[in-house]
Amino acid sequence: MEAFTRLDALAVPLARANIDTDQIVPALYLQKPRSDNFGDYLFHDVRHDVHGRRRDEFVLNAPVYADARILVAGPNFGCGSSREHAVWALYDGGFRAVIAPSFGDIFFSNALKNGLLPVRLPQAVVQRMLDGLLAAPGTRMTVDLRAQTVTGPGGRVEPFHIDPFPRQCLLEGLDEIDYTLAQHAAIDAFEQGRTRGAAPL
Repeated sequence: MEAFTRLDALAVPLARANIDTDQIVPALYLQKPRSDNFGDYLFHDVRHDVHGRRRDEFVLNAPVYADARILVAGPNFGCGSSREHAVWALYDGGFRAVIAPSFGDIFFSNALKNGLLPVRLPQAVVQRMLDGLLAAPGTRMTVDLRAQTVTGPGGRVEPFHIDPFPRQCLLEGLDEIDYTLAQHAAIDAFEQGRTRGAAPL
């Protein structure tokens, strides 16, 4: 997993509430292997009409956002079904941080486990960011995980909270399996201590 420390990148405004996981990646693509580029399926049915043509009015189809890595969205982002594929689609689509007032609980957990940083900020703060991004397409923002701050349009710095364990895993680029393997020496020492202290049969 790619380590996340500080991200200075183009931000895209998705000023919608209740964006569910079915919108992020339609059910049609859930049988694809993880080795596929799920970024190809990101918002597929929202980005395209019934004939497969791209909808010019959908913000992610605008050329100015082709290299965006930060997504700013409305409340309840990632609600709906628990599909981990939604996080894969965002990650493979180039995104490393999603900022919203609230998230679906399972999506939030899946994001942290897959290298995508979900940042909760007050709704008024997020709306101010959305307004700034909509007024100036192509604006960059900064998400600093070490400092736990987001610098929005206009340079205003906003603090955010993240639990210590997922923060450390993201900073070091470790998923839960990597973290467990990193504790190999401590686990061995514990097991050896148990063996030495075991009562004879």
